[in-house]
Amino acid sequence: MGDFKELEVWKRGHDMALVIFKLTTDFPKKEQFGLISQMRRSSQSIPTNIAEGCGRDSQKELIRFCSIAMGSASELEYQLILARDIEFISSETYSNHNEELLILKRKLNAFIQYLKTQLPNTKQP
Repeated sequence: MGDFKELEVWKRGHDMALVIFKLTTDFPKKEQFGLISQMRRSSQSIPTNIAEGCGRDSQKELIRFCSIAMGSASELEYQLILARDIEFISSETYSNHNEELLILKRKLNAFIQYLKTQLPNTKQP
């Protein structure tokens, strides 16, 4: 379907994964297999699913994998709230990263909507 590395939404997802990996290095070590692992998996799932969708055979599959990426972004959105509420991150850190995540989700949604408009009309008269 194309080179995923050229997509702005993939680039933003990749940047978010890098931020989350760095952010979670300061979490308590007891969370290594808990919240750290969950946040890292959620964050890397976003660009991973976009990349996988681009490697598939059809626009419908790309849409499906982008929808999975959106689900991972929503998971990460909650995990950031949790990290803030249990005071692993400050409210300011939360606000900055949540704002970037919400931008990513809006762009991903716009990309999905655009892809849907590119599907051939399968309705019969």
